Parts: sequence; structure tokens; C-alpha cells
Amino acid sequence: MVLATLTWLYVAWSLLPVLVAVQFSFNAGRSRSTWQGFSLRWYAGDPASVAADPGLHTALVNSLVLAALTTLVATPLGVALAIGLARWRGRPGRAAGGLMLLPLATPEIVMGSALYLVFTNLYLFVPLGRPAMVLGHVTFSVSYVVIIVRSRLASIGDEYETAARDLGASRLQALRLVVLPLLTPAVFASAMIVFASSMDDFVISAFLSPDASSVTVPIKLYSAVRTAPTPALNALATLLLAASALALVLAWLVLRRRGSTAALRDMASM
Repeated sequence: MVLATLTWLYVAWSLLPVLVAVQFSFNAGRSRSTWQGFSLRWYAGDPASVAADPGLHTALVNSLVLAALTTLVATPLGVALAIGLARWRGRPGRAAGGLMLLPLATPEIVMGSALYLVFTNLYLFVPLGRPAMVLGHVTFSVSYVVIIVRSRLASIGDEYETAARDLGASRLQALRLVVLPLLTPAVFASAMIVFASSMDDFVISAFLSPDASSVTVPIKLYSAVRTAPTPALNALATLLLAASALALVLAWLVLRRRGSTAALRDMASM
């Protein structure tokens, strides 16, 4: 009982600043500390709103496009790696599986600086900006997909695929008609987590963004909040929070509905 109470108190303490920031995104005045009535002016209608300000609008679009591209690349790549690692027996397979956890254990500033050095000194054919940012986000996002899909593979076992092979299906047919449909909830959940983590990323995006044309929402918030902050920044942060929260809720609902408890445990541990 005491532990549960302390946990909920910690959650409330952590969420309070976020809720205050969200509240002032609906403030009718320009103040970010004094409530002056409810209004949607900072979302649309005001010249400095998210919809009207070119800088804020560009940052939001860049974040959404970057997260979508990262999801489209990292999800199938992670699924293929998860299936391959699950079938790779022996010490090399275990070593490769441990290597997939390295991006999650590496400090993000180390990963960001390393990616910057790679793209500016080695892979010169990849320009800084959206191409480098997509590759950078895929580098750390693919591990989420591998972990969740591998846990789903472990929970369903290989009996269904073996039965399909016994009934005459080829290895490819068994994979396409049996294994992949069973992996659908885990694949969808991992895609939503990749989307949310890409939307929220700041460090890697900051290292790989060369100019204002590729600035994402976290970068925009960091730079603008120190100069001339307005409730429009709160509105932009609220939209980012809503997109990330929606992706995570969808992932949780799909996993919960399909009963993928092992994948849920892995997602919670991250």
C-alpha cells in the first residue's frame, strides 16, 4: 500500500508541470504564468499561432514526416532482424541479439555525436538534414521493434509454423500466412513506439539538423523558449505530446486486446 501510494505521488509530481504547460496553451492572453481565460488562439487564429507561424508549422510537419519515415523503415527492418535472430542458434546468435540492445544502452549524446561524425567524415553521400536524421532515428529505433517482436515470437513458439510446414506449406508460405499474421499486434505496437520515440527525440535530431528547414518540434521548443516564449510554444508542445501519447495508447490497446503479455512486459521495461 505504501509503495503504491509513493508511486502515484511520484507520477502526479512528474505530470504536474506537463499539465500546467498544456493548460496555458489554451490561455486567452500572452502570459505563460497567469490564466486569462480559455481560448484556442494559439493553435489557430492568431498570427503567432501554430497554424499561422511558419517556423512552428514547419517544425510540426518536419517532426511528423520524420517520425513517419522512421517508422516505415525501422518496422520492417526490425521485424526481419527479430525473425532472423530468433532462428539464429548458438553463441553467435546470442551475441548478435545482445548487440541489438546496444543502441538502447548507449547514452543518446554519444550516439548523436557519433552519427554526426560518421555522416560528416565517412558517409559524405548522405547529407545532413532529413536523410541523415531518418537514418539516425532508424539506428536507435530498430531495437524497439526487435525486442517487442522477438518477445511475441517467443510467446507463440514455433508450433504453428511447424504445423504449416507439415501440411505442405513452404518456409516462405508458413512465414507469410502463419507467422506474420500472429506477429501483427506486436508489429503494430512496435511501430507506434518507434513513431512516438522519433517524435520526441531531441539530441540526435539536433546533431543532424543543419538549418531551420529541418528543425523538429523538440529543437524548436529548445531554441524558442529561451528567446521570446509565447503560449504558442505550449500549444506546439501539447500537439507533440498528444501525438506521442496517442501512438503509445494505440500500441497498448492492441497488445492488451490480443493478450500479448510478454510484449507488454518488454515495452514497460523500456
